[in-house]
Amino acid sequence: MTENNGALRGDAGVPDWEKRFRAPRVGLPKWAKNAPDRSLFTSNVTGTFELYAWDRTTGEQRQVTDRPNGTTGGALSPDGEWIWWFADTDGDEFGTWVRQPFHGGPDEPATPGLEPSYPDGLALGRDGTAVVGRSTDKGGSTVHVVRPDGEPVEVYRHQQSAGVGAFSHDGSLIAIEHTEHGDAMHSAIRVVRTDGTTVGELDDTHGGTQELGLAVMGFAPVDGDPRLLVGHQRHGRWEPMLWNPVTGEETPLTVDLPGDLDADWFPDGGALLIDHSYRARSELWRYELADGTLTRLDTPQGTVSGALPRPDGTVEFLWSSAAKPPVVRSTTGHVVLTAPTSPAAPHAIAQAPDSVPVTDAWVEGPGGTIHALVQKPAGEGPFPTVFDIHGGPTWHDSDTFAAGPAAWVDHGFAVIRVNYRGSTGYGRAWTDALKHRVGLIELEDIGAVREWAVASGLADPERLVLAGGSWGGYLTLLGLGTQPDAWAVGLAAVPVADYVTAYHDEMEALKALDRTLLGGTPEEVPDRYAASSPLTYVDEVRAPVYISAGLNDPRCPIRQVENYVERLEGRGHPHEVYRYDAGHGSLVVEERIKQLRQEIAFAERHLGPRNRQGSRAPRG
Repeated sequence: MTENNGALRGDAGVPDWEKRFRAPRVGLPKWAKNAPDRSLFTSNVTGTFELYAWDRTTGEQRQVTDRPNGTTGGALSPDGEWIWWFADTDGDEFGTWVRQPFHGGPDEPATPGLEPSYPDGLALGRDGTAVVGRSTDKGGSTVHVVRPDGEPVEVYRHQQSAGVGAFSHDGSLIAIEHTEHGDAMHSAIRVVRTDGTTVGELDDTHGGTQELGLAVMGFAPVDGDPRLLVGHQRHGRWEPMLWNPVTGEETPLTVDLPGDLDADWFPDGGALLIDHSYRARSELWRYELADGTLTRLDTPQGTVSGALPRPDGTVEFLWSSAAKPPVVRSTTGHVVLTAPTSPAAPHAIAQAPDSVPVTDAWVEGPGGTIHALVQKPAGEGPFPTVFDIHGGPTWHDSDTFAAGPAAWVDHGFAVIRVNYRGSTGYGRAWTDALKHRVGLIELEDIGAVREWAVASGLADPERLVLAGGSWGGYLTLLGLGTQPDAWAVGLAAVPVADYVTAYHDEMEALKALDRTLLGGTPEEVPDRYAASSPLTYVDEVRAPVYISAGLNDPRCPIRQVENYVERLEGRGHPHEVYRYDAGHGSLVVEERIKQLRQEIAFAERHLGPRNRQGSRAPRG
């Protein structure tokens, strides 16, 4: 198979698929609440995703962090004087918060007295107080109040997972999302004072007896207003309401739009910014709290990956589509931010090449209608086809720019992304459907879409690739074993491969999720873990397998991957394993390119060349 040559676009020797990775990108800039001309954003301009400060009054941009494995977790203090960022070790997600002055200077510990942990939320107050959420494997979840020049004070502790949701505008109230009821998929909310005493509790699970979750969206941005913007699932989807934890009053909000709704406050507290997600696309609306007026903001068709309202009432948002690369825009119509220049990349590619748009496929499956997104190369099918399975599992693929699928299309493959049961964006029942038969339910939906793709003439049944990362990598290995006749090649990145060992080695928050999904620990429900573990079916795998794994991954730890690989080796089964020195994925551009290049080469090598009709040529 051939790929588009970058020389046609003026970059000799660089194919388009690599340009999409190497082209400089920027994330949505976050601005300091009381200093809106000071912003913080991420960029890959040096070849590694790092944090950058941006002074809008002068136009100055500077790189804040510089680490071998990159940095993306950061926040600005409300006064704009300090940049906080999370310092872990080689991507293991275990570390401490540090900070440095906005205009530069040495890093210093931001929370002295707090030992390293996994981060579980951070909220910064206007007086310099910080609220820090933490979790450890032995200590469970804790929340600490850290005042300037003071010792950290613990205000919350529980063995179940919890995290900081928000800090009130006047610094008196803390909203905590928690799962003390034992259901890690559906949080409750507790609001406490800074001394830890409880002000109000909102629990739609009613002690874990109902599968209804809540999400903190933010306190009103006005002194003396304790109202909390809350996401709820009471009507079968995510939508916002207002809750006053002091009085207990709940104010429902009628937003007549289909699909899921996220929300944020406009800075004056008089309106909400509604992020409306429906059928793998999203758009923005302004909702007036006084009279419920709903006004659509001007965004192109595609996906808004983040949006923030500015003090002047405008909104900045990060937008892309499958065909068009991401850009930070304003509702005023202009581009807000372009990537900074870097001496380390003097000949950087100016812009990522476009890709092909997605089309929608709606397929009837065993649990209802399944939505899949399809991209295909020029020409007539059937095509060799990659089923690129998303992670999460509570996530969904959308009409957004992704360099990985675009690369496969450039190499002559169709790409299908399936929003299986367990995905978000299609209602609460769809997301919650995967419990107890974990993995197997998702694969039923993937199998239904596979049958449609073959019957429609899109996909070559002898050249189907099952691929994915994280939960998608898990489903890849599980699918290769439970559907061995369906797949010609499997590509699994940072997967769960041995569910029992993964449970015992992973971070505590993920153990809680596994207990919720499977109904207990491996010792309590061993049959369910066995039924959902790829290791159980490893001897049934027929397709060649490629696995990539991070040596420092706390989510899909390396030991359980090695257990699976040893079983493949014992069978003499064709496989390759790539281990790299990072965590759950890489923030280094060249590493991402290297991994995808290896995956494409592995697939092409095992699929063989195409004949004129598009089917696989005979091997003998």
